[in-house]
Amino acid sequence: MERAARRDGLELGDGSRVAVIGAGPAGSLFAYFLLEMAGRVDVPLELDLWEPKGTFATPGPAGCNMCGGIVSETLVQNLAVEGINLSSKVVQRGIDSYVLHTDVGSARIATPLQEARIGALHRGAGPKDVKDPRWESFDHHLQARALARGARLVATRVEEIAREPDGRPRLGGKDGTARTYDLCVAAVGVNSPLLRQLEALGIGYAKPRVTRTAIREYHLGQEVISRTLGSSMHVFLLDVPRLEFAAAIPKGDYVTVAVLGEDIDNELVDRFLASPEVRRCMPPEWRLEQRSCQCMPNISVQAVEKPFADRFLFIGDCGVTRLYKDGIGAAYRTAKAAARAALFHGISEEAFRRRFQPVCRAIAGDNRVGKLAFQATRVARGFRFLRAGMLRMVTDEQRRPGARPRMSGVLWDMFSGSAPYADILARMLRPAFLGRFLWSTLLSLWPRRRTPALTEAP
Repeated sequence: MERAARRDGLELGDGSRVAVIGAGPAGSLFAYFLLEMAGRVDVPLELDLWEPKGTFATPGPAGCNMCGGIVSETLVQNLAVEGINLSSKVVQRGIDSYVLHTDVGSARIATPLQEARIGALHRGAGPKDVKDPRWESFDHHLQARALARGARLVATRVEEIAREPDGRPRLGGKDGTARTYDLCVAAVGVNSPLLRQLEALGIGYAKPRVTRTAIREYHLGQEVISRTLGSSMHVFLLDVPRLEFAAAIPKGDYVTVAVLGEDIDNELVDRFLASPEVRRCMPPEWRLEQRSCQCMPNISVQAVEKPFADRFLFIGDCGVTRLYKDGIGAAYRTAKAAARAALFHGISEEAFRRRFQPVCRAIAGDNRVGKLAFQATRVARGFRFLRAGMLRMVTDEQRRPGARPRMSGVLWDMFSGSAPYADILARMLRPAFLGRFLWSTLLSLWPRRRTPALTEAP
């Protein structure tokens, strides 16, 4: 690949300095890709990863990045192609199926390719009561790959962001570290107070719109998890006000409960966890108040309009991410596109607009379609006869060998984030899908043909 020639000075060259704020997936992947590409074209760069959590090796909030911890099969494949393989120490449990729980029954949805390719993991070193840290943090794993490429870890919090008279970014850390860079890449989460400073720089950045979610960790032990939840991710579509989506994700010794919706609070989470549908799939001795960890972070639900400026880039959650699902996959896409644009086309606003923004627009546009897809599931969730029809359709598909997984495939991809929302919605609107769903709904209303629940055990 040849680098574009530039004459305005807004380019990366020998010895250029790059700052990446945040060493989560977006930040570490950007550093990995930029240094790998720069090595290929023999352009030595200095790259600092600013991360106050250090190497994500401390259990609890000090090393946690507040995430449910699911990586889709698409991302697993993409990382493998890049030479980043997720070992059994990182992936704590392979997910080979989903169990859909409703108030009218449950159904198991097997992976379309009959293999466990979705990974359940911890972004940090695990909940605060971890006593035997046998697992490797996913964020640490990616960060280590970036450091191996030549990145330098600056384990302190960025407390000041400013611009030099020539426009170059200057960062100041809590420990007194201060340095000026040619390019600053913000890869911080939407919960970071640093976003206010970035807005105040006058470069046209405005942080994304957010909503709140809830994540809880429960220690059950591997043996109990294997006996009850198994290698299935348990998804709940319940007609509970303000509840959009909820899931129980089995990992090593823990189960992560993730709840999405509007105005999430502890009362809503407790009401959901006390529901019969949750109680039935958890072990009898489980108590909802015996949680190991809890956080209620914000998540992005709308991308920023302008995730770039001269010498500045915004990737990951603070730029654009996928709606509700596969945020790590979006971090991969934006990080790689940003690295390629910066190295080969320059670090000006115009270069980013031409070479980086198309990727952001594609994700943001697909999110708009995703809102329609989630609205459709919201309608189905609000009517008992539609929930019964959905469950019957899934049950029939899973029981009949060779049956086309119309509803099963749609739900699998919505739960895992393995396909674009535009593709999912297009499948939902096909006549064959709608006809089969209507027929399943009518059958579910017939007294003698009510939908039998599939066994919930893995």
